[in-house]
Amino acid sequence: MQPQTFYRAVADDFSAVDEIIKKQLTSRVPLVSKIGDYITSAGGKRLRPLLVLLCGKALGHRGDDLRLLAATIEFLHTATLLHDDVVDMSGMRRGRSTANALWGNAPSVLVGDFLYSRSFEMMVELGSMPVMQILSRATRVIAEGEVLQLSRVRDASTTEDVYMDVIRGKTAMLFEASTHSAAALAQASDAQREALRMFGDHLGVAFQLVDDLLDYEGDAEALGKNVGDDLAEGKPTLPLIYTMREGTAEQAALVRQAIQKGGLEDLEQIRAAVEASGALKYTAALAQDYVKRAIECLEVLPASEYRDALVELSQFAVARTH
Repeated sequence: MQPQTFYRAVADDFSAVDEIIKKQLTSRVPLVSKIGDYITSAGGKRLRPLLVLLCGKALGHRGDDLRLLAATIEFLHTATLLHDDVVDMSGMRRGRSTANALWGNAPSVLVGDFLYSRSFEMMVELGSMPVMQILSRATRVIAEGEVLQLSRVRDASTTEDVYMDVIRGKTAMLFEASTHSAAALAQASDAQREALRMFGDHLGVAFQLVDDLLDYEGDAEALGKNVGDDLAEGKPTLPLIYTMREGTAEQAALVRQAIQKGGLEDLEQIRAAVEASGALKYTAALAQDYVKRAIECLEVLPASEYRDALVELSQFAVARTH
């Protein structure tokens, strides 16, 4: 990925966060360090720690604790990835084998637990009770979102409202926690804290909507994962829910059957049905709407290169192809 302006605005801090991550991965058990290093060096976008840095800087906060908070958020995110890949039985992430594919489920789950535990040690080091409150609640909500999604696998009766509950928990919550905790650490005003909390929520929803869109529009090489993974797992995402609700009887029946049985036998037919029903346009328009609302939340911040970078990051979230 090209180094967009929103990375350049905090380049030095971003490098420092990488160093903190490497240092905090150290363990007396070699396998812990090995798996931890493997997944954190996988070349992800690291948007969540980036949000911490940009929001904190936009509020005038310059302390080293902002970098530690950014690293803490990345540890929480990485722990969820390790656990998600085990739950989803995924074999590929970010263009290479998942940790569970290489080392097995048990080590992946346990190293995920290590990363969660380490993140809480880092939170304690920050010494901010408001940050601890935000992040500890976020971990609980994320877990609930994952369980809600699991409970709806192969359930073709899942509604758009339930889907939104799922993505608010499993994806948007950590975006929200990133922006909200940065505001809390910077001791921002109540209005700024609430606006940045909402900014993170709206951006996270938009990000997941685009992810679900790319499951039908993207190609595996660019995405670094298997296109159609969600369909194969029987997850009712918004393009599928919309097709069942607004498509023809034949389109709805095709999608309903695919969700109920899982697998990729009818992927091309499903793709055609999802596109013909208008589901992709609907999902894309909803993502654009959430990004517009996210950018409006940034009006509480003073003008700066960091606020500009947050706007650009928001626009990237819906324009990206991977």
